[in-house]
Amino acid sequence: MNSRIRRPLQRISIFGITYMHRRNPFIIAWWSAIFPGFGHYLLNNYIRATLLTLFEVCINSLGHINESIAYSFCGKFEMAKSVLHPNWASGYLIIYFFTIWDSYRSTVAQNKLCFLAEMENAPLQSFIIDPLEIQYLEQKNPNIAAWYSLLFPGLGQFYNHRFGLAFYTMFWWWLYSILSHVYQSVFYFALGDLQRSISILNIHWLLFMPSVICGATYHAYTTAINHNRLYRLEQRQYLAERYQKSDVLIFL
Repeated sequence: MNSRIRRPLQRISIFGITYMHRRNPFIIAWWSAIFPGFGHYLLNNYIRATLLTLFEVCINSLGHINESIAYSFCGKFEMAKSVLHPNWASGYLIIYFFTIWDSYRSTVAQNKLCFLAEMENAPLQSFIIDPLEIQYLEQKNPNIAAWYSLLFPGLGQFYNHRFGLAFYTMFWWWLYSILSHVYQSVFYFALGDLQRSISILNIHWLLFMPSVICGATYHAYTTAINHNRLYRLEQRQYLAERYQKSDVLIFL
């Protein structure tokens, strides 16, 4: 990357394509409310997003937040209060709301920087060849990316060449599946044993799964769209530089 470029719009590394893109701050904040860290993943803030997702799982488990939520939805408020650990829950709420605010604030700041980067129109990278990996811009199908994530969260990220996030997501989805017994539950449900299907479910780990599969699907879908945008922009930059001053006249 040219050191004289003040605000690059995109960078390619062995870990994937990191880019800036203008987003709706309210959507990013909403995803942070669904699962702390998801909003920051959409902003390409991968380190802080990963730490926030680890915080969500650890503190939620120690404070028994999910169990308390499940009992509250069932109208069992006394049981909800009895399982909740106030020391962990109080700290959880503070960081939870801070995460929502920080994702909103970061989106507003990145939108401004993205506008300036677009005005600067710095040259985009199209590919890199590294001893460990080859990364490149290519046209992708957003629907395929979303479908892969629906089948198994993380596969959509793998399709988009975001390998670190892909394996991280697949690891946690597999862990949630094992600890919640969701696949066993589906198996017994298919056999018609509804009572056993419900009884073996672990509600604490099960409640993480809807957020994860929806977040992974949305991330894979929007990432594919943005990669296509960068692909077209890089082509436009190359063609303008290569042929703008050409003496060949196509239209007279």
